[in-house]
Formats: sequence, C-alpha cells, structure tokens
Amino acid sequence: MEMVNLYINGKEVGAPAGSTILQAAELAGIQIPRLCYDPDLSALGACRLCVVEVKGNRLLPASCVTPVMPGMEVFTESPAVIEARRTILELLVANHPLDCMTCDKLGDCKLADYCYQYGIKESPFVGEKHDYLCDDSNPFIIRDLNKCILCGACVRACEEMTGQDNLSYLYRGFDRKATTAGDVPYAESDCVFCGQCVAVCPTGALTEKTMAGQARRWEIDRVRTTCPFCGTGCNFDLALKDGKVIGVLSNPESPVNGRSLCVKGRFGWDYIYNEKRLTTPLIKKNGQFEPASWDEAYDLIAARFNEIKNEYGPESFAALSSARCTNEENYLVQKFTRAYMGTNNVDHCART
Repeated sequence: MEMVNLYINGKEVGAPAGSTILQAAELAGIQIPRLCYDPDLSALGACRLCVVEVKGNRLLPASCVTPVMPGMEVFTESPAVIEARRTILELLVANHPLDCMTCDKLGDCKLADYCYQYGIKESPFVGEKHDYLCDDSNPFIIRDLNKCILCGACVRACEEMTGQDNLSYLYRGFDRKATTAGDVPYAESDCVFCGQCVAVCPTGALTEKTMAGQARRWEIDRVRTTCPFCGTGCNFDLALKDGKVIGVLSNPESPVNGRSLCVKGRFGWDYIYNEKRLTTPLIKKNGQFEPASWDEAYDLIAARFNEIKNEYGPESFAALSSARCTNEENYLVQKFTRAYMGTNNVDHCART
C-alpha cells in the first residue's frame, strides 16, 4: 500500500494514499471534532466543524473530505481553527433548542459535547427559529426536526446502510430539512423501522421512543448479546437501567452487522417482559404443571434422558436445534447428543 507522509501539528504522520486528513489524524491518535462524518457512511463535508488549517491554503478546508498530500502541513488547533469552530457551533445553536437538561440524548449528543468543549453557552446570532411539531407517529422513533442540524447522517444511513431511500432533503435555505418523501409523518412513509437513522444521529433529533424518559445515557449499563430472531448472528447492546432492559443500542464493533439492525432486532425486545412469558420451570405432577426450581428441572431432565438411553438405547434419542440459537449453543447441542447420548441423530431447522 502506497503511503503518504505529512505533518499534523508538527508531528510526522504516515497515511495510506487517498486517505483524508481526518483519517490520517485518527491514525496518529489526534482527534478532530466532527458532526456529519461517520466512518460507516460516505463523506459529506456538511457541518464544517472538522475544519483544519493547511499551510499555504488561505481557506480552512473540511478535513473529512480533503485528501492528504505528500509534505502537507496541517494544524488542527490553531487560533483560526478554534475561532472557526466556535463560530460554527454558535451558528448551529442559534436555531437549536437549548433544552439539554430535559433532552433524552444528553450524554450521547455530539453537539452538546462540542459546545461544552469550546465553551459555547448561547449564540450571539439572533433570527427566525424553526417551530416544527414533534413527530411521534412512528411506533419506535421520535423525530424532532427542531434539533436537526442537517448533517445528513440519517439520509445517508437510510440510503447506504438500509437501501430504503426513505429520507432525503426537501426545500432550500432556512426551510431545508432532512425528511420523508413528501414530508409526510414517519408512520405514513416507506420507513421499515430499522432505526439506522437513530443510530447515526449525533443530536436529539431522532431518539428511541421506548427509551424516552427512562434514563440518561451515563446511567445506562450496556450488555452485549446476540439477537435471537434469526440465524444471521447480529450483535447489539442491551441498554439496562437498574437491572431492567429499557432498549437496544447499536454496537459498532459487532463483527457480523456493525451498527445495522432490523426492526425486530432493535425494537422487538419488549417480549422479555410480556406477562404471558414463562419465568420459572414447570414440571407436570398429577397431570398439572407446577412451578419448580431450575435445579429440580435439570435433575428431572437428566434422570429421564438416562432412563430412555438405558432402556431403549442411544438411537432412540434425537436432537433438533434452531437457527435462532448462536453457533456456540448449536455446537453444545450436537456435542451433548454425540458425546453423551451416543448418537448422531442431530438435525437443524435451517438445513436444506
């Protein structure tokens, strides 16, 4: 791979040819603020928060769309860059509700984080403000376009990650918005409710309805698990508050799916607390099912399996597994059947 050497903040950095300044900086452990950039999406250069100073260039280019050049000298924290970022943030919050204390996204809002970092408490720019109605027609997503910064992440995610093309830009100038075709409510659009838009949104414009008012992001414990709805093996994080699941959050380090999830994987977790779900083992006694402990249930299963094996032989036993189980669980099923029960009678619902 051809490498390009450049200097960032006086430090020599090597980056693959074709990389952007932002990517080269990340390789060197240098963080550059960004709102519209997402490593899983095409680069847009819309928010301009990632501007840097390049020696010999009188303009401040956006680092997420500017390719590296040999010998390039880049400064990511020069006075001109700091002032430009402060002005950009002031322009963004000029038309952004300052309701961070009651916003569900606080703690996971990049705009709030950068305003804190650069000391932006309010905007000196005064003018007309948006007053959009909050769209909660979607059963899973709350959309508040008053908090949208037009980063375009939701539009690109819907097109590039989901392939649905449900979101796009409408109107121009002050009235420009990232919305559905015809600007109809989410529930009336072609949305498949996958939630990719929520996963990439850097502000509170898009939030999970099931998690609204449940917890601040720093109060949430994340437990990584595997989705049980099909055999793809997608991973995600269960969001827990006080030991109770309140939602699902994407995990970018998931090896199979990254942050991509379908509607069932992201929003179909509420069956956990369905009142009809069994929460304890049941053992039939005198023709009636009665609650039992797990130890009692396991002892009964083991005893009956041994009785069947001893009386009728190993070939009387067979195991059927499921594509909804993990590979590890399916491995244990076949190993138990072959190694302990002594038979190769193992089948799987996904076998064709």
